[in-house]
Amino acid sequence: MNFPVADFHCDVLSKLLVQPKLNFQGSESNQLDVTYERLKASGAVLQTFAVYIPEKLNGSIEPILESIDLFYEQVLTCPDMMLIRTQSDLAECLSAGKIGALLSLEGVDGLQGRMSFLRLLYRLGVRAAGLTWNHANWAADGVMEPRGGGLTAQGKTFVAECDKLGILVDVSHLSERAFWDVADLASKTIIASHSNAKTLLNHPRNLTDDQIKAIIALQGLIGITYVPWFVAEGDQVTVDDVLRHVDHVGGLGGEQHIMLGSDFDGIDKYVNGLTHPGEVYRLREALLKRYSEEQTKRFLSGNALTFLTANLPE
Repeated sequence: MNFPVADFHCDVLSKLLVQPKLNFQGSESNQLDVTYERLKASGAVLQTFAVYIPEKLNGSIEPILESIDLFYEQVLTCPDMMLIRTQSDLAECLSAGKIGALLSLEGVDGLQGRMSFLRLLYRLGVRAAGLTWNHANWAADGVMEPRGGGLTAQGKTFVAECDKLGILVDVSHLSERAFWDVADLASKTIIASHSNAKTLLNHPRNLTDDQIKAIIALQGLIGITYVPWFVAEGDQVTVDDVLRHVDHVGGLGGEQHIMLGSDFDGIDKYVNGLTHPGEVYRLREALLKRYSEEQTKRFLSGNALTFLTANLPE
């Protein structure tokens, strides 16, 4: 049975932005977790590339546009990579055996509250957007903002514009209050691209059971992430620890709502044996020890592909 892999979050564009000598199409010896060769070798069918702007560069539209240019120049120039903007793009990509490249925005600081900028980014291919990183901005409070505020008036306008355009709203990194604001406002569904279960590890970036149930009720998706400090305590975090979060979300009724959100290239410590796309087979093997082939296939890519087929613009 074929086990294609879809990953809803990596930060390779951020590394390419701040380290211009790095090359997505280069050899595995470079400083990137996610490379073209590794994606091809791993059985990837879809990779979401986040536009994350480090705080020292954040606040204007320029580094966002530079990151998207890197996406076009380094990722989309690879012969087997294909930009995914619509349902038909995804169908064509899967039929052709290529690797879909989805573009997302992690933090909207640089949009400066301008919906015109959001519309332009949509035209450039952005199909998912998280309002914040960990701190506050013009749109919302992030999980590390001490006051724990929700969406601003401009943030509510942003969510409405995303719904209108067909941009998925990503609730990973939002404060809990902002999460519930989005859940109440979104006329369409939401995703948490890279978050785990707070019941298993009480980290601010993880989701409470009520949040997980809300995403499930909205027919959204939760990307189980490999960030070690979101998975388990201690220095030796294992693939089996990752599976505990799969088990937990599934136990809350989320079996059809689980996907993967590695956060490769956004971390400098790793789950043991899970350091780049070429090692995701270890997660597959662990899943197969306790789940059926069909369930494992859904977790690795099936749920994500079904979701995008239904929720991308036509």
